[in-house]
Amino acid sequence: MVCVLAGTVLAACLVACTPVGAGDATPTPRRIATASPSAPTPPPALPTPTIDVPVQSGALSAPAAAVPPVRLRIDALGVDMPVTDVGIEPSGQMELPVDPAVAGWYRYGPDALSEAGNVMLAAHVDAPDYPIGPLARLRELGPGAALSIDAADGSSRGYVVESLTFYDKTALPTAELFAREGAPALVIITCGGPFDPTTGRYRDNVVAIARQQ
Repeated sequence: MVCVLAGTVLAACLVACTPVGAGDATPTPRRIATASPSAPTPPPALPTPTIDVPVQSGALSAPAAAVPPVRLRIDALGVDMPVTDVGIEPSGQMELPVDPAVAGWYRYGPDALSEAGNVMLAAHVDAPDYPIGPLARLRELGPGAALSIDAADGSSRGYVVESLTFYDKTALPTAELFAREGAPALVIITCGGPFDPTTGRYRDNVVAIARQQ
């Protein structure tokens, strides 16, 4: 009886000392918690650069008012004549004052104070019911002669004749004479050559070109 009791106590002690799960064929895996990798911190965003853009008005500035010539003087020929502004005839030709004693200034070209291009003046040699005009003597003007124009602002500009040329009216170099670029010059045109009674016109144009002094 004592032996049986001792065996029971020994079995109880073995059970108590045996770890839980001892003797199992496959041990229960133990899970080890690991820390999840932290995501990299993005760099701070750079500030957006600011660019100051100059702002200009799109409005067009008003063109400077033209200063027309109002008088032409050629002392060598005794010419002292008023000048008025003219435009273009319906035929496309430069308009001229009816009175040969008055010269016309082409108002769509350079004015009396322009620093470039040709100031264009022209006048008739004669006209019905009018005396012969002052520029009838333009053909007598030689290179080196002095002349001047008075401007509407009271100023005056002097010129020296560079050339005097006779052109057939059909061969007049209008693009060259009406130039708006180049050194400032004064161009004076009138009629010349033989008179054609069938057309009522003179055959030629007399053209004087003078350079500013």
